[in-house]
Amino acid sequence: MKSALINLLQALSSDFPDASFEVEFWDGAKTKFGSGDNKFRLILKNEKAVQRIISEKSLGSGEEFMEGNIEIEGDIQALLKIIYTKAWTDLPLSLKTKLRIFFNYIFSLGSINKAKKNISYHYDLGNDFYSLWLDETLTYTCAYFKGAEDSLKEAQINKYEHIARKLRLKQGESLIDIGCGWGGMMFHAAENYGVRCEGYTLSKQQYDYTIAKIKEKKLDHLVKVHLKDYRQASGKFDKFVSIGMLEAVGRKFLPVFFETVKKLLKPQGIGLLHTIGAREDKPADPWIVKHIFPGGFIPTLPLIAEIMNKRKLVSFDIEDLRMHYAKTLDKWIENFEGNIDEVKSIMTKSLGGKVQKFIRMWRLYLNASAVAFKTGESHLYQITFSNDLNNEIPLTREYIYDSK
Repeated sequence: MKSALINLLQALSSDFPDASFEVEFWDGAKTKFGSGDNKFRLILKNEKAVQRIISEKSLGSGEEFMEGNIEIEGDIQALLKIIYTKAWTDLPLSLKTKLRIFFNYIFSLGSINKAKKNISYHYDLGNDFYSLWLDETLTYTCAYFKGAEDSLKEAQINKYEHIARKLRLKQGESLIDIGCGWGGMMFHAAENYGVRCEGYTLSKQQYDYTIAKIKEKKLDHLVKVHLKDYRQASGKFDKFVSIGMLEAVGRKFLPVFFETVKKLLKPQGIGLLHTIGAREDKPADPWIVKHIFPGGFIPTLPLIAEIMNKRKLVSFDIEDLRMHYAKTLDKWIENFEGNIDEVKSIMTKSLGGKVQKFIRMWRLYLNASAVAFKTGESHLYQITFSNDLNNEIPLTREYIYDSK
């Protein structure tokens, strides 16, 4: 088994020659890959960890890392970059692993009954936890950096303003926000544009926070939030927005999601979809589905466009903010690691002795996500569209950037 892993790592190293590294096995044996200084050391505590890497790929590797049977010293992102090489993607899964992945998928499908549980699993970890590494607006989506020195909070406000301009928000209009999170977009639209906003979330913690924030800001007349599934949304709105929510819908329910968009948006109304997009059409990563986002699926841009076109949701502006998300994630990682003692203290209250496993899980998730954007495996699309043809859209994009 050890020799099989060495052969695999040699192939990975050949596909990614810039990554010099060392592997240390449970018996003290060490093997060097590459000729430069080590970017990281991979420490394997037992033979089971090696077996699971080879037979289960990301699912086994991720779980063994969570258990502490795999340790990484140095640049974890340098290690994660090599899993996008051909030698790794061509590695076959065992039949047992394929069955595990299939059942994880089946039991996490985002039906109305299951979606609330899926969302709660990730987003109801606690506002105190998220506040330790997000910015003050509690925005858990890609930011928009106008300059290299922008703080995370500034970049998130930039993002809300960027979206507001793309939507051409005007005082007195109505905006529906599906997957509204902690309410950041609605508060920006209400406070800066006088827009009447309604948001939908399935996270009880997000809902309670947003309700309290509405009262604190005295925005009861402009902002409403519902603890309901997107399929239960009602009304007709001038503008539509969904920021970082499509990824939770699941492939099976993408047509339902866009039929809901069609129903909610007035004819010729403008909408914006802010979503992660995959480079190629493939199932969601099994480790992510099981441990991070049950029911999740990252669609490709062509798949999104095909489903939208069939419903006459007409895209007229598409922007890829891929490197903005990479930068956002690096800032989240910096905050997460900088507040790791506080993370441990807060999460110990609910997790007890499992807190270290939780920390390793989130460390892997955040860094793997950053690598996915840096390598182009993932993209961040802002798709601006209208409900059927709208010939009043400006001919150029100056309205997005005009300082007036």
